[in-house]
Amino acid sequence: MNKAWINWLLFIALSFIWGSSFMLMKEGLKTLNPYQVAGVRMFFAGAVLLPFVKRSFASIDKSKLLYILLSGLLGSFIPAILFCMAETKIDSALAGMLNALTPLFVILVGVIFLKMGIGRTKMLGVLIGFAGMVLVLSPNMRVNAEDLWYAALVLLATLLYGVNVNMVNRKLHQTASTEIASISFAFFMLPALLMLWLTDFFKHDFGTTAFAYAFGSAAVLGMLGTATATILFYILMKRAGVLFSSMVTYGIPFVAVFWGLIAGENIGLIQIAGLLVILTGVYFVNRNKKGSVKEP
Repeated sequence: MNKAWINWLLFIALSFIWGSSFMLMKEGLKTLNPYQVAGVRMFFAGAVLLPFVKRSFASIDKSKLLYILLSGLLGSFIPAILFCMAETKIDSALAGMLNALTPLFVILVGVIFLKMGIGRTKMLGVLIGFAGMVLVLSPNMRVNAEDLWYAALVLLATLLYGVNVNMVNRKLHQTASTEIASISFAFFMLPALLMLWLTDFFKHDFGTTAFAYAFGSAAVLGMLGTATATILFYILMKRAGVLFSSMVTYGIPFVAVFWGLIAGENIGLIQIAGLLVILTGVYFVNRNKKGSVKEP
């Protein structure tokens, strides 16, 4: 039975994990370069799921293998690099705001290339959610001309997310979430190691506190922000549908507010109003459950 409270629980968990990922990326970038943070992230994402690979590979439909690997490439490996590159120049808040374009790209890719139908209510919900995201982050937005290129990297990552969500929903809806994540991430462990070697990662002084903190942040990012969160996301997508699952990107401001309160930052009325607008958008997108795909 498709219980709504389970969908919301997954939504909140993913919002917290992915909302915290921006902070972990920033911490990793204090000592490591973008390729190294992404490499450590992807390696540990694969390592934590290695125990599931043998059983997953034995049980999957081998005709789906290419789509599984493509999902890992478009939905995790390339975006991991793009986000790390972007955060060397732009604020985490700006990256979080641009990340909210994912639901719009899900719609655009689905409508343009897959002839996906979408009702006015869902479209309105996505637009309302994005407006709320802008409200939440607008007081902290600072961008100049030289940073536009780095902002464009985030846009490219969200476009890839949109392609991946549609592909998984169309081609892998009968493939278990653990199978998709374990096989794809295990495959990209070797490319991740190669990227680390080519960027002189192993020449770092592993004994320093700064390195240990940056390495730990990137490793946790891989184990939680990539491996665990990807499985949870695929489960949510199969339970609640493509659009509602992509609206997880709108939950990130809640986490930003949480970390801001912990750090003693002031949360203004604009941010509170934005969060209420985001909830309204999520509600509209989630009103119609028709067409949702359930977890096998």
